[in-house]
Amino acid sequence: IVELVTRGEVDTVLCAIVGTGGLLPVLAALRAGKRIALASKEVMVMAGELVNRELDAGHGRIVPVDSEHSAIFQCLDGRNPAEVRRVILTASGGAFRDCDDATLNRATYRDALAHPVWSMGPKVTVDSATLMNKALEILEAGALFRLPAERIGVVIHPQSVVHSMVEMIDGSLLAQLSVPDMRFAIQYALTYPARADGKLPELDWETLRTLEFRPPDRKRFPSLDFAYAALGAGGTMPAVLNAANEIGVERFSRGLIGLPDIWRGIERTMSCHQAAAQENLETVLAADEWARRKTGEILDGLSR
Repeated sequence: IVELVTRGEVDTVLCAIVGTGGLLPVLAALRAGKRIALASKEVMVMAGELVNRELDAGHGRIVPVDSEHSAIFQCLDGRNPAEVRRVILTASGGAFRDCDDATLNRATYRDALAHPVWSMGPKVTVDSATLMNKALEILEAGALFRLPAERIGVVIHPQSVVHSMVEMIDGSLLAQLSVPDMRFAIQYALTYPARADGKLPELDWETLRTLEFRPPDRKRFPSLDFAYAALGAGGTMPAVLNAANEIGVERFSRGLIGLPDIWRGIERTMSCHQAAAQENLETVLAADEWARRKTGEILDGLSR
């Protein structure tokens, strides 16, 4: 993959590899001066500091593909960073947004895959059900837009029409809206800075009557607090959070643990980790490997 993305005739690289597989190709492509259309959250979550060092050295460019980060990117384009108060990520709330604790405790893998709005892969759909998808997006936003935890907010927006917002220092809000269809963000990343008519569906204002917003329940869905803590700690902590979640989702998909056990595994693994600086890719991958092993040990004690 590294050989492919660094070829002379390549100008744009779309990275949509799940897990750690995208880290080395993205770093190599940036050093080769390529533009990265980035869909893989793990790249910025695990190694955002390494990526930003390449960008700061004038190597390549990143245009986000995640719908939320694409929305923020579009709203921020050409803006003075000093005039931005915070960014606000919107979340559909996933399959369990209106469920009680009893439902969460007995939720099955099949239940978690019943997303009310988006059609996504199984891992991302489970992450949406636990709000871990939004937690990873907090970490990604922190790295992409160089923002501290207190300048990144989250609201539940069931319709998924407003993909994210930017609040300016004068109280004005800028938002990007479209039909909940990933093709909008993918196309924009590939055509940026131009826009093209991709014959994508338009919003039907005749039938779109209501746009709802409400705060997330951070007590029942602790993923967001894990993300804010990891962003504050920095270094290798985001990589540990990501790895612990991947092990938890894998165990949950096989029916070995319950849905809340995913959170328990993440919390306990993070509490056992002392964040270290992202010195190089080896440091990040070592933290990832440690977290996978540690979370496996913790979840062995929680297995049904």
